[in-house]
Amino acid sequence: MKIVVDSNIVFSAILNSDGNIGQLILEGSEYFDFFSVSLLKGEILNHKKKILKIGRFSDEQFAKVYLLVLSKITFIEDIVLSTSDLISAYELVKDIDENDAMFVALNTYLNAQLWTGDKKLIAGLSRKNYLNTLTTNELYKNYLELKSKSLK
Repeated sequence: MKIVVDSNIVFSAILNSDGNIGQLILEGSEYFDFFSVSLLKGEILNHKKKILKIGRFSDEQFAKVYLLVLSKITFIEDIVLSTSDLISAYELVKDIDENDAMFVALNTYLNAQLWTGDKKLIAGLSRKNYLNTLTTNELYKNYLELKSKSLK
């Protein structure tokens, strides 16, 4: 299953790599193919000071977790996204959160599921009949089922 991860998921995985989101990214990559937009890497680095403070990381700890989490995600350059996908995505999110347009466009491009913790985004997209989204709970349930089957 192809899954596009948005900013809040990756930030959460970095801040708590032992939590469900971190486990899904780090161990779930055995069952799922994770993708995101390349711009996300810069966004994370732009918020490094805040992440260091919240996570109580040293620079070395941050670098280690950052590289580990990002190694489980395939990053796609925004240049591959078509103008029509970008416009359609923008139209879907403009009254929800314009910053999510790239993730929605990539999701459409890959014919994937968008994994987000943003309940407002999920609800807003759902109202517009865009149902290609996953919550952490839904994905974690899928992960546990797949992991259970592989152990048999």
